[in-house]
Amino acid sequence: MADRPMSLLAHIGELKRRIIRSVLVLIGTTILAFVFHRRILQFLLAPATEHGLNPYTGGLPVFTDLTELWGTIVKVSIVVGIALAAPFFLYQAIRFVSPGLKTGEKLYLYTLMPAGLLAFAGGVAFGYYVLLPPAIGFLVNFGGDLATPLIRIGSYINLMTMLLFWMGVSFELPIVIFFLSRIGVVTPSFLSKNRRWAILLAFVAGAAITPTFDPVNQSLVAGPLIVLYEIGFLLSLVGRRRRKRAREGA
Repeated sequence: MADRPMSLLAHIGELKRRIIRSVLVLIGTTILAFVFHRRILQFLLAPATEHGLNPYTGGLPVFTDLTELWGTIVKVSIVVGIALAAPFFLYQAIRFVSPGLKTGEKLYLYTLMPAGLLAFAGGVAFGYYVLLPPAIGFLVNFGGDLATPLIRIGSYINLMTMLLFWMGVSFELPIVIFFLSRIGVVTPSFLSKNRRWAILLAFVAGAAITPTFDPVNQSLVAGPLIVLYEIGFLLSLVGRRRRKRAREGA
């Protein structure tokens, strides 16, 4: 039996219920992150402590404002809470819009959601394990004969969260390209013609994302972005073929 169209009030009520569920889940994940905030902060600080951060404090960061440490703990708890609740947010969003989509469109949404989450997690892992150690080593040791590092925990965590977030977003590139090619916004020929610009933009992004200005760390970001672009190009070929089959079957 076909689903009856929902009224505007029913849509608003459904949206309200899903927002309330999402907020409740976010509160729960944030509380969970706050309970384990010491372990989370130790994990985030590990790449810096390995390079002898703040030798006068035993390698620990400092805080210069009375509320800085508390504010950092709260911020980390909220950010980690959002990250933990993100799959639930996406699921609620898809469930809300799915009644208005076709079967094939629903399939793409349910397929791309876990792929997008895995790609984001892969970007965060790459940033933490590959990009951060040499970048922090460069920043801490460069000019060591001119000044002694005394890093504030607030500035360090802000840099960490920003860098890891943008690395996660960058790793979404192949999925975005596949989706755009599937709906006909971009084509493989367009991607092939603009490959040089993509390489240039990859190095520009590397300069914007990395906290250093040395070419080694910028290349650590630009290199994977170029590879991700090529993966996106291959996926665009798949998207074009599927779009062509869908047109022929219509």
